Amino acid sequence: MAGLTAARELRREGHAVTVMEQRGDVGGQWLYDPRTDEADPLGPAAAPVKVHSSMYASVRLLSPREGMGVSDFQFLPRHGVAGRDPRRFPGHREVYCYLKDFCDAFGLMDVVRLNTKVVRVAMAQPPPLPPSEMRWLVRTVRVEPDSGEEGAPVEEEVFDAVVVANGHYSQPRLPTIQGMMEWRRRQLHSHSYRVPDTFRDEVVVLVGCGDSGMDIALDLCGVAKAVYLTAKSVEQAMTPAMSKMLANHADLHLHPQIDCLCEDGTVVFADGTSVVADAIIYCTGYTYSFPFLDTGGAVTVKDNRVSPLFKHTFPPALAPSLAFVGIQRKLFVPWFFEAQGKWIARVLSGRSALPPPDEMLRAAEAYCLAKEAAGVPAKYTHDIGGFNPNETYEFVAKYGDLPPREQWKRELITAIVRDMNDDRENFRDLDNDSESVREGVQRWLCLSDAPHQDVPELLRLIICMVDDGACLVSYLR
Repeated sequence: MAGLTAARELRREGHAVTVMEQRGDVGGQWLYDPRTDEADPLGPAAAPVKVHSSMYASVRLLSPREGMGVSDFQFLPRHGVAGRDPRRFPGHREVYCYLKDFCDAFGLMDVVRLNTKVVRVAMAQPPPLPPSEMRWLVRTVRVEPDSGEEGAPVEEEVFDAVVVANGHYSQPRLPTIQGMMEWRRRQLHSHSYRVPDTFRDEVVVLVGCGDSGMDIALDLCGVAKAVYLTAKSVEQAMTPAMSKMLANHADLHLHPQIDCLCEDGTVVFADGTSVVADAIIYCTGYTYSFPFLDTGGAVTVKDNRVSPLFKHTFPPALAPSLAFVGIQRKLFVPWFFEAQGKWIARVLSGRSALPPPDEMLRAAEAYCLAKEAAGVPAKYTHDIGGFNPNETYEFVAKYGDLPPREQWKRELITAIVRDMNDDRENFRDLDNDSESVREGVQRWLCLSDAPHQDVPELLRLIICMVDDGACLVSYLR
């Protein structure tokens, strides 16, 4: 999603773009892969993973489709189209189909090289060089479509600039638990979870009760013999949504975090209680990983903080020839990626200017210091939507040159977060929109009758609604 959105903006600015994709199709995480990283039972712990996607079969979006999509190609429902999921919170395949439609609409497949894995990105000449003279040597290998095995190096090319958009939901982040390496039963990270059937009639312990932990727990209920969710703080985890989940499923239990694991299969919790389990699934998140990228130490990843990055995008010493898209988390995608792509494209073409490197470095360091002063752990440095949603809107307004986010969409997201915290299991299927959201959705749905979505935002707003709510799509025709 990040790479395709950025590629379109770079092309629109007139740059010659090459997109390198290691899999046999576009889609990234949204291209479901039933395979798992089974060589290492923990998921694996060492980078890089062999299977990129961490998508499990039952995934439905946590965000409404109205809040997704780029500004001129909305994620509209496709009613009556075979294989499409028109729900507000569709399954993962619907996002993949949207990305395919996006590629077709803007001719992006012309610049995508499939089955091409990037194994090294490094400066073509040793520093120091002025930014205008930096070039990047990119080495790739061919990935066999069926086996996924890597072939011999197929090519080395030199590029003027590189945009890194490989995502951050592939490389497992694992806890350290006493007895973890001696516990002989099945252990895996949620990265390698796909379907519940393989856990039928088993006792399963889930470490972590974030989004994936709760989703997988519900997926396992009724299939597994018993499911034990663990949390660092049971008190904080006991939200109204958690209380309803526990009340609705007699086989679901909440416990404090694991104290130790025993060779006989016993899992001992921090409160002294224990259970003999058949499997442990670590729903403990992911770490940023760029195993192909050699910056000579100019960019580092420590405690899940990628630094130094100016506005989470440009490393000061290597800007603008190196940039990152999609580092930020918990925000509107791909709308935000569109804004990032526009900014990078304009900087590379010279239509926008960056501050001097030392100024960018000071700004990046000051941002991290401010986070620390506010008590935000380093691992949450890039969670801008979770701690300060206004930072998202301010970035897009300043750097993205995009229309502001409609107020009804902001209201919709606020209401959904509230519903999710109240009823995790059923919030996706509630129908309790406010009148202003209903009106906004109706205007938005009118776009689905238009032959082309990529009309100017102002024109779309003018033609979509009149006082009685009738669509003026005939104007478009």
